[in-house]
Order: sequence, then structure tokens, then C-alpha cells
Amino acid sequence: MGPGWSADVDVAVAAVVSGESEVAVRGGAVLVPRLTRLPDGSGASADVALTVPALDGSGAVLVTGGTGGLGAVVARYLVAERGVRDLVLVSRRGLEAPGAVELAGELRGLGAAVRVLACDVSDRGAVRGLVDSLVADGGLLAVVHAAGVGDNGLVGALSSERLDGVLGPKADAAWWLHEATAGLELAAFVLFSSAGGLVLTAGQGNYAAANVFLDALAAWRRAEGLVATSMAFGFWDVGAGLGQYLSEVDRRRMAGQGLPVLSADAGLALFARGLDRGEATVVPLRVDTAALGVRRDEVPALLRGLVPVRRAAAAVLPAAGGGEEGSPAARLAGLARAERHRAVLRLVREQVASVLGHGSVEAVGADRAFQELGFDSLAATELRNQLNTLT
Repeated sequence: MGPGWSADVDVAVAAVVSGESEVAVRGGAVLVPRLTRLPDGSGASADVALTVPALDGSGAVLVTGGTGGLGAVVARYLVAERGVRDLVLVSRRGLEAPGAVELAGELRGLGAAVRVLACDVSDRGAVRGLVDSLVADGGLLAVVHAAGVGDNGLVGALSSERLDGVLGPKADAAWWLHEATAGLELAAFVLFSSAGGLVLTAGQGNYAAANVFLDALAAWRRAEGLVATSMAFGFWDVGAGLGQYLSEVDRRRMAGQGLPVLSADAGLALFARGLDRGEATVVPLRVDTAALGVRRDEVPALLRGLVPVRRAAAAVLPAAGGGEEGSPAARLAGLARAERHRAVLRLVREQVASVLGHGSVEAVGADRAFQELGFDSLAATELRNQLNTLT
């Protein structure tokens, strides 16, 4: 670029030229965001510390959202595998939450002292009171913030109430926990974030924003010399939490996108690796690079570095020879006017069948409304992307 070009113009031009959705021009270099694989503990480089926080010391380990979903899964892991002996599980309903009494009994049977408390972690005063009481009663060793709720919807459908309902227990609560514990020497401050803020964002405008805040908070705490790890997980297949709302169609669609759900064992293994690393933010995400390589739509920018170069190019470039003779437009041009409508209808029905997981286009009635066929906002976004790619 010549003299007189502003940094903003440089970025805009770089984005157009590169085809990237996000670029940064710094010191004359064009930078793009990419996820890269972290080495395991045995092959960690010297500049990446393996912190391995000790969670079996004096003081309580506080788990928000601890009576159900991922919170309960992680609570069992902390006691059985990390030696936690003083555990405090909080949720809105406390012991009245389904399964809370049974979970507490199970953990006590493993040798832990367990307290189950009711606390609205989106309330600043309630969080401050909770932390102060724990500090006064034996101390606070670590925080695991697993609380959160989902309310999927496209951006245009999100009201302030729907935003507040998701941001409160996730982002607000994370800040209140940070604020209440900033003066303490914690062994760990773990935030359960979500890949929904990175690569699984369709229909999750509010949830994505809440989780990106968690990632930024972890980075900011580290910069201030405080412990913090934000883990941007994909969906867990544990029959609880947000994952319980995934239909079989959702699972197939995510697997087809190269992002299958995590089993409980796989999720806990990734949780352990993330907990023992020195990065502020990690992305414990299962990625099927083979599936990414055959996607018809573009591979998400953050994942392109994980796909072999040849496959990534095949996913985003035209067919060999650069011609368009196989495109929908070319095929329509060779049809009579009366046949074009049937061809377009067939094309749309094929994509609907693909998104909804039907084995045949015949399962998609041409006279049925999309919602009647089973579409939600996520499926609608996927259909839009597929049709955009084809046309």
C-alpha cells in the first residue's frame, strides 16, 4: 500500500484480497486467526508451562452449575481424579435441583466433604456473599465456573430479555466471581466457555457473546498476574446441560461439519489437559479433518490450519478446470422454462433432505412449511449456507 492509506483501509483490502473474514495488519504483516493443535504434556515446548494446579490442598473448590450437566460430571472428576476433598456445588435451586441429593451422596462416598448451596450467580451481591462465607469458613482453593443457559436464536430474534437471560449466568457471573476472588491466592480459576463463540456460532448470538467474554476475561486475568483458564468446549454428549437439546439431526449435521460431539470420557480427558496447561484460553474441540475436507461449504477460517492444504483448497476452490458447466445456473440455462421451476424445487428439496438427515429427497414434501419439516434457527442457517455455496 502507498502513503496515505489508513490502517482500516489496509485491513479492508487485505480481507477482500485474501478471502478472510478477519485480518489484522501489524508492522506491515497481514495476520489471520487460526486454531493450532497443542502438543501433549510429553512434547510440550519449553515456552509453554505445564502448571498442573494442586487441587487437593486446604480450602474449598467452588463449582457453579455444579448440580447438573457438565458441572456434575466435572465434580465427579475433581473428587475421583484430582483429589479434591472439600467441594462446594452451587446452582439456583441447590439441594432442590433434580439429582442434587444423590450427587452429593455419591461424592461423599468417594471421600469428599460436599456442600450443595442455592445461589444465583448472576447476582453480584449473592456471589460476593458466597465467596466471603467460604473464605471465612476454611478458605477458597479454586473456582470452576460451569453455570450457563442457552436460548438459541438468530440475531434478529434476540430481545434484551433473551440476551440478559444468557449473559447473566455466564458472563456476568464470571465477572462477579473474578471481582470477589481477585485478592485471593487461588490454585485455579476455570471458566467453561464454548466453541459457540468461535466456530459453532449459527443461531447462538447471545451464547457466543457470553462465551467470548469468558475467553477475554481469562486473558485479562493472566495479564494481571492472576490464574485463569477458559476452555471453549464443543458439545458434550452427556445427556444433560445444553447437549441434551441436540436432536439426532443436529448431531449428524455437526459431524458432517467436522465437529462431532464429545463423549464424557473424551471431554474429561480434554478438560484435564486444558487444566494443566499454561495458556489462558484453550479450545478442547474434537475436529474430524476428513469431514472438513469434503464439506461443500467453506471450511471455517479458524479451522483451516487443521486441514491438509490440498483438502482445504478443494473445499473452497472451483472444480478442476475452473469451468461452471456443472453449476446450477449452467444446468438451468439448458432447460425449458417449464422445467426450470421443477429443477430449482428439486435442488432445494435435496438440500433440505441433507440438512435434516433424510436419506431421500422424497421425504421432503414440496408443499410443507419449513417449520413443519422440523427446521429450527440452526438448521435454517445451515440450509442457507448450503444454498449460497451452490448458487
